[in-house]
Amino acid sequence: MLDDLRNSVNEAYEEEIAEEERIQEEKRNRVRKPFLGMTPIQRFIISVIFFFMVAIVGITLLVVTQKIMPPLS
Repeated sequence: MLDDLRNSVNEAYEEEIAEEERIQEEKRNRVRKPFLGMTPIQRFIISVIFFFMVAIVGITLLVVTQKIMPPLS
């Protein structure tokens, strides 16, 4: 009786391992779609350009509203 229980647990464990391996294999074989149709380097360059644009517009607004003054050198 205990041998049957042990064998059924081993079979269930082996089936679970086989299922996990199948899922991992599907994940490895899945074709990844690029985010917004760009490579990671292209997205990085776009984000850096966007950061500098926001920084320049922000500094310009601070100078225009006279919250900061540019150095006079």
